[in-house]
Amino acid sequence: MDKVVEDREELVIPRTGCEGVAMVAQEEWDEIQTMLHLLSSPKNAARLRDAVAELDADGGIEVDLDSETGVLEPRVG
Repeated sequence: MDKVVEDREELVIPRTGCEGVAMVAQEEWDEIQTMLHLLSSPKNAARLRDAVAELDADGGIEVDLDSETGVLEPRVG
């Protein structure tokens, strides 16, 4: 189990006569669930795909998150 957590790779556990099961680290599972939630709405999924395409085309702006206020501020320099 430690290796699954440390390596961030799933472990498939085969079972005789039954479907196998997969083991993942809790943090990895939480990230998968978040991604599934974000992509569950076709409209939201399209917005995310558009945003990724814009970033891949060197669009967008870099920002920093102010850790005290939680406000995004344009990155200077």
